[in-house]
Amino acid sequence: MRFLHNDDLGKLLLRLCVGTLILLHGISKLMDPTSLNGIAHQLSGMGLPSFVAYGVLIGEIVAPLMAIVGWQARIGGLLMAVNMIVALILVHTSQLWTLNSQGGWTLELQGMFLFGALAIMFLGSGRMAARPD
Repeated sequence: MRFLHNDDLGKLLLRLCVGTLILLHGISKLMDPTSLNGIAHQLSGMGLPSFVAYGVLIGEIVAPLMAIVGWQARIGGLLMAVNMIVALILVHTSQLWTLNSQGGWTLELQGMFLFGALAIMFLGSGRMAARPD
């Protein structure tokens, strides 16, 4: 059962899972630039400059790639976590304390992304990485 004690493999699986799933959201936004316009509109409604919307590409493309390959994975985890916090504030604040029809937290996907990103930030890449940290 020694194979069950492999922290580096666990870190790799976490990086690949969280990074790939968030990256797919970023690719979707790249394929449909109008989605960035919606984010820019929400930000400007909060008094922030609309160009900040392009930060989502850092949080959903650059940061996940950093985590996936294991280059500056802690920084990638931080950037993904910040991205998720902004998403929660912009889109999901009204759902923070709600449950879905199956009894689960309405924001369980967003929560998994946020806390998975935080885990990457605190754990680092492990040895199975382009540049272990």
